[in-house]
Amino acid sequence: MASWWRAEPDGLTLRVRVQPRARHAGLRGVQPSADGPRLGLAVTEPPEDGRANRAACAILAAALGVAPSAVSVAQGVSAREKTLRVAGDPQALAARLREFAP
Repeated sequence: MASWWRAEPDGLTLRVRVQPRARHAGLRGVQPSADGPRLGLAVTEPPEDGRANRAACAILAAALGVAPSAVSVAQGVSAREKTLRVAGDPQALAARLREFAP
């Protein structure tokens, strides 16, 4: 298990760093931060009215092959560094996560 994600009984929690107003949206790989590694997510939306949060959840949902409604912000709603929660089978999600971010 990586230090930036954790398996839970009904899904995963991931530590991410969201870059709003990026030129291109997508995953940026695992990046260092002051309190440990995080998965980088770039979104083109501004951090207003929750738009960047919804875009980050949608990008992660697409990468993991789950519905956008399965991903939510667990911590850090107004911060760039967040904890996202993904509902689903933790073993299947962890296997998919290892495919794009070992």
